[in-house]
Amino acid sequence: MHYFHWIAGTILALAWLSRIIDAAIGMPSVANISTAEWDRQPIVAFSNHGSGNPLVSIIVPARNEERDIEQSLTRLLELDYDNFEVIAVNDRSTDRTGEVMESVTKSPQFSQRTREMGHPVLRVLHHCELPAGWLGKTHAMWTATNEAKGGWLLFTDADVQFKPDSVRRALAYAEAERADHVVVFPQMIMKRPGEFMMIAFFQTMFMFGHRPWKVADPKTKDHMGVGAFNMIRRSTYEAVGTYEALRMEVLDDMKLGKVVKNAGFAQRNVFGEDLISIRWARGARGVVENLTKNFFAVLSFQWWRTLIAALALAFLNLMPFLGVWLAHGWERLPYGIALGSMFSIYVGMSWRSGVPAYYFLLHPVSTVLFVYTLLLSMCHALWNDGIIWRGTRYPLEELRKGMV
Repeated sequence: MHYFHWIAGTILALAWLSRIIDAAIGMPSVANISTAEWDRQPIVAFSNHGSGNPLVSIIVPARNEERDIEQSLTRLLELDYDNFEVIAVNDRSTDRTGEVMESVTKSPQFSQRTREMGHPVLRVLHHCELPAGWLGKTHAMWTATNEAKGGWLLFTDADVQFKPDSVRRALAYAEAERADHVVVFPQMIMKRPGEFMMIAFFQTMFMFGHRPWKVADPKTKDHMGVGAFNMIRRSTYEAVGTYEALRMEVLDDMKLGKVVKNAGFAQRNVFGEDLISIRWARGARGVVENLTKNFFAVLSFQWWRTLIAALALAFLNLMPFLGVWLAHGWERLPYGIALGSMFSIYVGMSWRSGVPAYYFLLHPVSTVLFVYTLLLSMCHALWNDGIIWRGTRYPLEELRKGMV
């Protein structure tokens, strides 16, 4: 047991300490487009857009989103950018989503923006059937881009809230950096303790598993994609095969980032503070429900990888807390270093996301819930021989074949 604590503690200390040092050095290089520097109009450095600002086509797929879709579309109509269109897709909704979308096209705000820009600022597509070999969301986005006219495509979700200057700032950054794909991290709206706890854990693991500061480096494989704000040049989107290449990808946002980076295009991710915001889930149970459908996809729908990942998650996140109690004397030192590094990540998150650093004390609880969610996602998928997403079942065999 004596040697176990030294070996385990040293592994954990090195893992957590190396990550916090890497993040402390790298994160300051990630731009923040909410600062005064980016409060400007885009300067088109190289394009065939002609005169004026480039047209941005904003794609909003929605299935059973009657609660949020009106506010989301209305916020988009309030953008202060002067050349955009919104294409909203009602993807086989069984509630009033499509009806609400159409009502927005009859609003005075829609009429005013249409007169200002000289083209319909919002178009609504209605899907009644889903072709074989497609996920509903990827099909919705693919069909919308076929209708889109913009030189830039912005993929977002139906429950995302945009501030008026969000798209203008993002495009100003994209053109200045000559980026082909820009991801803006959304501000997470959290109202319940369970949401703070679970999202804090999710962001900690995201920081541990991804390196946002390396995304811009063409020599690395680090890539990024966020469903709330994926903006890509149309020429780049077509060069990587469009969403037709991702037709069965559950993690379509991250996989879009992957194919863009692998193809050698310039990718950037940035902070935006509250330029875009989303309430991802309601309570800890909501986070569990949201992740259950796609957590198994993160492990490529392989049960053995999922079990290894569950054990690794438990060891990485629970053992530092257990080790400081079970070990004796100087054996506690490496566990203490791991806990200190972990706490530093929480302190850093509190500056960016508004999650108080004291939620670090609930990290063991959120760890158990995440391991449970991972195993639950696997069990559901294996039991159903597929995943059930928004009322549609997708067979595991097809999902595995369609992975990028």
